[in-house]
Amino acid sequence: MSRRDFGRDTGLQARMLLTMFLLGLVYAVLIAVAVSAGAGAASVVVIAAVFFAIQLFASDKIALAAMGASEVSPAEAPELHAIIERLCVQADLPKPRVAVVEAAMPNAFALGRSQKTATVCATTGLLGLLSAAELEGVLAHELTHVLNRDVMVMTIASFFASLAALLVRFGFFFGGGRNRNTQATFAVVMLVSVAVYVVSFVLLRALSRYREYAADRGAAVITGRPSALSSALMRISGTIEQIPSRDLRTVAQMNAFFIVPARTKGALMSLFSTHPPLEKRIAALERIEAELQATR
Repeated sequence: MSRRDFGRDTGLQARMLLTMFLLGLVYAVLIAVAVSAGAGAASVVVIAAVFFAIQLFASDKIALAAMGASEVSPAEAPELHAIIERLCVQADLPKPRVAVVEAAMPNAFALGRSQKTATVCATTGLLGLLSAAELEGVLAHELTHVLNRDVMVMTIASFFASLAALLVRFGFFFGGGRNRNTQATFAVVMLVSVAVYVVSFVLLRALSRYREYAADRGAAVITGRPSALSSALMRISGTIEQIPSRDLRTVAQMNAFFIVPARTKGALMSLFSTHPPLEKRIAALERIEAELQATR
């Protein structure tokens, strides 16, 4: 294994390619239906291109601003920078920007369309909760997302679902007109848009869950201490359960990027979670620990 492949997950790479192909296919169907329904091809392409550009180039900045994240220097957060620098050397990654969110909820996430534009962010609640080894495991998890480029793929893939949802929302707002043919065409476009959204939702959830397993495994390989990440995940999850539901709902839109989703206990939407169940993640890390112990 070369240093550049250290922590990389080939299974995730294959799944990302398949997901992008399938999403591109259903999106092409949506565009074809929209054009055949009377929408100008040029208008559809321009609107889609503008929306895609905003999502690709500005989504990370919008998300960081929404979370209240502030970039910190090595002087402001020396321990955080030191851990990230050490992990980047081990994983052969360019050092990302480092940001901190003033929030009691312990969590971390990575954003950015490429390895060179990535930002790794941690909350003050996380920094005050974890030991050095646990924090290293969490940061290695986030850097594995950067290494695998799955943050960029999730950003691009979510574009398809977002656009389909937008078409449905505006379609129902404007209605289908009074003409019977127009109403029939409108109904077809809405049905296809809903179908595209559902397919995109399912594919994104499947990819998101697998990428969390991949990031856990990458962190275990990079640090050599799966048990530290397991401990961190349990402590983060236990603390999040004590946070009021109203506070968790304010950051729920970032769940796909958090290391542990900020969801209320027992919520129905946990059935559609972006993350695998915690117990399954812990079990997977325990298997990796056993594998590492066997090779020592």
